[in-house]
Amino acid sequence: MAERSRHWDSLFVTGPTARAEYRQPRFQPPAGSTELLLIRHGESAPARADQPFPLLEGQGDPELAPEGRRQAEAVAARLGAERIDAIYVTPFRRTMQTAAPLTVHLGLPPRVAADLREVHLGDWEGGLFRKMVADRHPVAQRMQAEERWDVIPGAEPAAEFTTRVRRAVERLAHEHPGRRLAVFTHGGVIAQVLSQASGSRPFAFHGVDNGSVSHVVVTAESWIVRCFNDTSHLGTTFSRSAAPLT
Repeated sequence: MAERSRHWDSLFVTGPTARAEYRQPRFQPPAGSTELLLIRHGESAPARADQPFPLLEGQGDPELAPEGRRQAEAVAARLGAERIDAIYVTPFRRTMQTAAPLTVHLGLPPRVAADLREVHLGDWEGGLFRKMVADRHPVAQRMQAEERWDVIPGAEPAAEFTTRVRRAVERLAHEHPGRRLAVFTHGGVIAQVLSQASGSRPFAFHGVDNGSVSHVVVTAESWIVRCFNDTSHLGTTFSRSAAPLT
């Protein structure tokens, strides 16, 4: 035991009496990694049975609700002082409108990442998904229990959604090594990125709040989760439940 103690002490001795100190370091993104600030779009317009959302390539494309526009301004205030090297949106209005205040503030034109569009909800597009969830439809309950979007009739197969999101993230990392990107996208996509990064259940990160910021660092070897669902800029400590997708 005495011999082991002398060996341990010898590792720290740098002079007759001095001892080296090893402080706990702060996290630094690995060299060449890409930081993704994943922002869920602001709250979108309510779904109405008599007025389905307009469709863009078969998926619902609502605009932002007034609350969503306020959330967009709060996101811009939060990220406006950060180093942002590029801004990405999806083809849908709600992500473009959420990103707009930040693009104006930073003078960065948004780029479109089509493969980061929301999961396709098949027969439940156009706003019907929200009604089915609110009504606790048996298929909606099965979706939650099995953690699969594709129990919805005609929805995007789980394996295809997983692959699409992974390839989109890998492409951004390949095109922007050493950069920080603000990516305005959707709740299902953010949950999928964090699930893949952490190796968790598919819906472990389901329920991302509108206007929230999540932070993932992407390297060739791994994806590192740094932050999930930060809503401090929205003026709430524990925000209400997020609107379900779209």
